[in-house]
Amino acid sequence: MKLWGGRFRKEENKLMEDFNSSLHVDKRLYAEDITGSIAHVNMLVQCSLLTPKEGEDIVQSLISIREDIENGTLPIEGNYEDIHSFVESNLTHRIGDTAKKLHTARSRNDQVAVDIRLYAKNKALEVVEYIEELQSSLEKKARENNVIMPGYTHLQRAQVVTFQHHLLAYYNMLKRDRQRVLNAIDIMDESPLGCGALAGTTHQINREMTAKELGFKKPVDNFLDGVSDRDYLLELMSSFSILMMHLSRLSEELILWSSQEFRFVTIDDAYSTGSSIMPQKKNPDAAELIRGKTGRVYGSLTSLLTTMKGLPLAYNKDMQEDKEPFFEALDTVQSSLQIMSKMIATMKVNSENMKKAVKEGFLNATEVADYLVSKGVAFRDAHSIVGSIVIYCEDHQKAIEELSLAELKQQSPFIEDDIYEFIEYRNILNKGIKVGLLK
Repeated sequence: MKLWGGRFRKEENKLMEDFNSSLHVDKRLYAEDITGSIAHVNMLVQCSLLTPKEGEDIVQSLISIREDIENGTLPIEGNYEDIHSFVESNLTHRIGDTAKKLHTARSRNDQVAVDIRLYAKNKALEVVEYIEELQSSLEKKARENNVIMPGYTHLQRAQVVTFQHHLLAYYNMLKRDRQRVLNAIDIMDESPLGCGALAGTTHQINREMTAKELGFKKPVDNFLDGVSDRDYLLELMSSFSILMMHLSRLSEELILWSSQEFRFVTIDDAYSTGSSIMPQKKNPDAAELIRGKTGRVYGSLTSLLTTMKGLPLAYNKDMQEDKEPFFEALDTVQSSLQIMSKMIATMKVNSENMKKAVKEGFLNATEVADYLVSKGVAFRDAHSIVGSIVIYCEDHQKAIEELSLAELKQQSPFIEDDIYEFIEYRNILNKGIKVGLLK
């Protein structure tokens, strides 16, 4: 069944028919399509464009179609142009000519727009839930492991931090990611139903009624914008891209930390794989896949941006290409969040290896400089003195705190016994907490 064709003299070419069909992609919108149609029918009855009996027949049949799809007795397949023609064709098969009144005062353009907007809104709320689950995993793992570790810049050991503080950095990134998705939902929360093809309808309809029934804040203000707007998909995919960037950075750290060179964490077997030739290998494939799939989300965003950039108002068939990249980005984000949450929850933290790395990294060198400044030494001079102390430590294979007072005084006469308390790692962390560096 086609929803058009009256003005055509020839049948559509089979190759074109297949090329034009989007059922294999948009079939996942079946629930939203039926929900939007039920709201539309209820409004048509309220506006006396359908009789109550016609409305009841259509609504009950739409509900039965949805139930049959969900219980598997009505597979979404066949020679249909899209999910809209699939639903309407099955509706006509069940109740006959009354089904043909469903499309009164509605275009497929605003039908498509409301379907994808409903779907995007619902799925974005699911993404928010997955973000919150990952935040919970990060926070729990962090609170359980308030142990010291090296903090890095340029991938070089820099200053002492805690594993808790490091993980909570990602918690805060996800906090912003969550807010970005919620902001996108708030902006998109308007109903395009009733916009028609691009300029509304001459029928007296009630757009406020359908907007309320569908859970939107209000109807869109402009009909042309309503049917041609895909900003909300772009905004969500942009938020997804930033989110995946954060997951990729965390993945990179897990990959490094789980290596034999670091051994800071051990990733659970459930989220690792082995080598087909090297039996000793345990690969962090879950983290590597998240890192790799990040590019797919970036690509989906770029794809839709490219599709939309040259389109005149209002609807153009190019916009049929909005769903596939959005669906792929959405699926990737949801699976990545779930895997990362479980990987963090089951990960073992090797605190002793972290402490050892701190000891070997001269991570209290900055505090030695701060100590000298507190004794009246200019910072640039203190910086140079501490550089000499580090060289001495390297030559003698000692940590700074292992040097005797006599050895330290060789580098600067300003150093006294109180330096050892000043550069003790836990004291450094406590001073950081006092000035708000650690939470």
